[in-house]
Amino acid sequence: MNYRQVAQEIIKYVGGKENISHVQHCSTRLRFTLVSNSKADVRKLEEVHGVLSVKMTAQCQVVIGNEVLEVYDEVVNILGSEISDNHDDSKSSGEKRGFGNVLLDYLISIFQPLVPAIAGGGILKSTLMLLSLLGVMNSEGQTYQIFMMVGDAPLYFLPILVAITTANKLKVNALVAVSTVGALLLPNMLAMLEEGVVLFSFSLQNIAYAYQVFPAILTVILYAQLEKFWTKISPKAIRIFFVPMMSMTITVPIALLILGPLGFTLGQGLTAIILFIYNYAGWFAVALLAAILPFMVAAGMHKAMIPYSINSLGETGKELLYLPASLAHNISESGACFAVAIRTKDKKLKATAISAGISALFGITEPALYGVTLQNKKVLYSVVFGSFVGGAFIGVVGLQAYALVGPGVASLSMFISEDLARNIIYAIFGFIISFAMAFIAALVLFREKTEDIASQTEEMTSLPINGEILFSPAKGEVLPITEVKDDVFSTKVMGDGVAINPTEGTLYSPADGKIEMVFNTKHALGLGLANGAQLLFHVGIDTVQLNGEFFESHVSEGDEVKQGDKLLTFDLEKIAARGFDPVIVCVLTNNNNNYSVDVLEIGNEVNINDIIMTITKIGA
Repeated sequence: MNYRQVAQEIIKYVGGKENISHVQHCSTRLRFTLVSNSKADVRKLEEVHGVLSVKMTAQCQVVIGNEVLEVYDEVVNILGSEISDNHDDSKSSGEKRGFGNVLLDYLISIFQPLVPAIAGGGILKSTLMLLSLLGVMNSEGQTYQIFMMVGDAPLYFLPILVAITTANKLKVNALVAVSTVGALLLPNMLAMLEEGVVLFSFSLQNIAYAYQVFPAILTVILYAQLEKFWTKISPKAIRIFFVPMMSMTITVPIALLILGPLGFTLGQGLTAIILFIYNYAGWFAVALLAAILPFMVAAGMHKAMIPYSINSLGETGKELLYLPASLAHNISESGACFAVAIRTKDKKLKATAISAGISALFGITEPALYGVTLQNKKVLYSVVFGSFVGGAFIGVVGLQAYALVGPGVASLSMFISEDLARNIIYAIFGFIISFAMAFIAALVLFREKTEDIASQTEEMTSLPINGEILFSPAKGEVLPITEVKDDVFSTKVMGDGVAINPTEGTLYSPADGKIEMVFNTKHALGLGLANGAQLLFHVGIDTVQLNGEFFESHVSEGDEVKQGDKLLTFDLEKIAARGFDPVIVCVLTNNNNNYSVDVLEIGNEVNINDIIMTITKIGA
């Protein structure tokens, strides 16, 4: 993969440098905060070599897979300083964004960068416990205790880490923001709070701010507003010391009196709500979350669970819902992929399935999800089934996680507990059950699309010599011709046939033939088949009014074409935006009772390798 070229194309299709407000990456995705989401060309992005998928939520998420870091580095090299200074998120781009999208964008930007530090520390601690259980290290020894403190440092200093990420998101001085939050963690400050202290005649609440996240977030939000205010009104000559001084002087007392206790209560409340759901629904909550995680990951919504997970680990040192459910889902993805690798005869799919299965085995599921699972409904069903069964077992035994990292074979130590010796055993059994259930289900259910084509073709061996098999001319949903919202077609005045509600803007040749006619408005063309049948393809209802706009023809009258050749391309979104129905109509125009038209029952969703219709010349 040419990482620089991929990065350049991605930047181009997200709207260019000027449309990028912020970019970061997770284990498999580039996450762009854009000035205007409408300027991103999702279809072009998905066509970039190396891009697995694109998801538009609060952010523009470009799924790369295991090579995301290399692509991200090239993106940063191209953008340079513009990556953080291009735009102020607080400024309007003229595009209205819902409160939920804005909130999710901020949560992801603040919490996602914390994961590597927290995951590294958590795995270090769990590895030390494993070494202790194996007798390699003495848990009472000073070496063990020192490294345990090293692993605990990211959680202890969560307020500092959160202050940095929040300040970066709000584009204020991160060092001053950290200093402001750091005042809450000073040993002498904590000692005063324990003894009881009064500020401006108000008693301060005794709160240990280590391990907390929300007090720091609220504190930096206030600091950011004050920094901008004092920067605006203070003389430039004294700004370097006056702005930090005034901002800190005002922010810290308000944090101690109001924001700190409020954030502390918010964090406790969030954890209490999740624990209530867990205690009330029990094993079913874990099983259900595991079953819907494929859809959450596909939409990027699983990131909304990170704030809870981080807060739970900081508050209680463990997490009972999201990470255990993720173990069932991750390993189910792996099991299903390996089953597909065994069943498929497609060398490319086999290689993808093996690679994605290994990644999922190590806790990274996006390559499996986008490369295999979402490409075949039966595989998706298998993953959901394996996730639910594995999640049910994990929920019943009450599995607990002690590190924020994608659960997988290399991170199973995250389930080691000094107090619950069986916890790691439960994790291993959950691992095996999830893998086995998804593997068996996919092995039974998966049916390669080439097999479908072969079976459909085999069923038509009795087709007369002058019969023609027509593959779908487009990807989309098959509709009866009678449901087309145009009487000319729905009443079969033009002839019998089929309609497709397209999901992609490309029309392909359904069979070998000759182009008999191409409309000058490019929205329709005629195709002649070997048995004399004449087909009309009409893209959209009343789209003749567009005068060829949004359409491009790839063939000319008289051209010989093969099945699968590209005939037309068109912009679905722009056609729909103009108020036109983009349905594709395929009809036989020279029937005159000389041909038999049979539309096959193959389900609602089709692609260009699915047979949808046969046309047989009667009496030949």
